[in-house]
Amino acid sequence: MASSSSTEQQMTKTSVHYFGQSSEFEDAFSIEIIESLKEDYGLFVWPCSIVLAEYVWQQRLRFSGASVVELGAGTSLPGLVAARVGSVVTLTDDSNRVEVLDNMRRVCDRNELNCKVEGLSWGVWDEPIFSLHANIVLGADVLYDNSAFDNLFATVAFLLRNSPGSVFVTTYHNRSGHHLIEFLMVKWGLKCVKLLDGFSFMPPFKASGLSGNIQLAEIVLKTDGGEVYE
Repeated sequence: MASSSSTEQQMTKTSVHYFGQSSEFEDAFSIEIIESLKEDYGLFVWPCSIVLAEYVWQQRLRFSGASVVELGAGTSLPGLVAARVGSVVTLTDDSNRVEVLDNMRRVCDRNELNCKVEGLSWGVWDEPIFSLHANIVLGADVLYDNSAFDNLFATVAFLLRNSPGSVFVTTYHNRSGHHLIEFLMVKWGLKCVKLLDGFSFMPPFKASGLSGNIQLAEIVLKTDGGEVYE
């Protein structure tokens, strides 16, 4: 048993992510993330997660006191930042990915943050989803698998309808699935009300370590009004 535990420890690393500079912000802080060195995309901090977490930090007054759900949270950096700035946070990932869910609980404990962790599979209407009432739904790099897009947008649409006036904030690599995304947003009655270049608000020292064409979008129900960004 000791050998197995030692092997597991050797297969993980801890990365530290800083938000604000203590010389400039009294509320500056850092978040520690336990990452896996094994080939599991749910246990690695991807660039989209870093960009979304930075956006949450810069929008911290908006997130303070908000109810937040992160979809496909994985290592959960954006959700943990939201919790650190005062959100009530539920972190979710695929119900079948027990190792990922266990790691989410570990990083919450490591950072002394009281987040709820739930198994939530997109497009599956199990009991947990009906109890979620979020002002803000987060999703970092959840638009990576075209075959999962429909179930993702079905889940997003349900959560937004479950909490009138709520918003889905997502970061994604601008890949070839752009037209499919537009089609499914129409199908599920959604619209984009803000679209940003992910690097436009990143501090240079963070942006220099990232690559790719990353965009940030804020998405709402069509019935909630607001200007649409094509």
